[in-house]
Amino acid sequence: MADLADGALAAKLASLRATLAAMPGTLVAFSGGVDSTFLLRVAHDVLDARCIALTTASPTAPVEDLEGARAFGAALGVEHVVIDANELAIPGYAENPVNRCYFCKDNLYTICLAEAARRGGTLVVVDGANVDDLADHRPGLVAAAERGVRHPLVEADLTKADIRAASRILGLETWDRPASPCLSSRFPYGTTITAERLEQVAAAERWLRARGFRELRVRFHDRTARIEVPVADMPRLLTPPLRDDVVRELRRLGFTWVALDLQGFRSGSLNEDVGR
Repeated sequence: MADLADGALAAKLASLRATLAAMPGTLVAFSGGVDSTFLLRVAHDVLDARCIALTTASPTAPVEDLEGARAFGAALGVEHVVIDANELAIPGYAENPVNRCYFCKDNLYTICLAEAARRGGTLVVVDGANVDDLADHRPGLVAAAERGVRHPLVEADLTKADIRAASRILGLETWDRPASPCLSSRFPYGTTITAERLEQVAAAERWLRARGFRELRVRFHDRTARIEVPVADMPRLLTPPLRDDVVRELRRLGFTWVALDLQGFRSGSLNEDVGR
């Protein structure tokens, strides 16, 4: 960490390392995203074999995320446990209530704690929540509090910008990776989530990414697909023949109408109406 020019960031990273070093061992709830990848790297640096990673394989997560998590775990040399999970089988989840994320995280932490208990109960279950998450609609944080899951990045006062900056210094390819929340976040609250609908959205986003769009969401509004991309990417999306190809492909996937959100890409846009 000696090459860190930002004294405040260096102090936060020193705090993170000290927090992890005080633990007998960690089980990192590892999604493969920016935050949990960074946490896993630092935890493994500090604890070595006393750090393990756990990822759930679920229809609510893009298959590319699981593949990326597996690849990173193998390259890091960390013990990586992958367990099948299906949130759609959790009572109440598929109905997509406003606290849907609670059910998902409660299930994840139940799996993590069971694995930690199976290994003797000395591993502390940690996740990649950061300071910025505390200001968003995050029912999963309630599940974490109930289960005693710790947030080392929050404890070290690390923001998303801090994590990206530190990830870049550490040489992590995820440092500038766009956020990749679960596919269920593409559905307005109250819209029923099914395996078929999840795959429909995943396939649409996969097709768009293959054409060079890095930051995007395809929001599911029954027969309408609402596409979010950064404003700067809109001209390319709207230029023939790509515009026609997008409409043709999304109609092939089962959507009747294809709409472009003129506000542009913004993570968590379906939370904008929560509490109104």
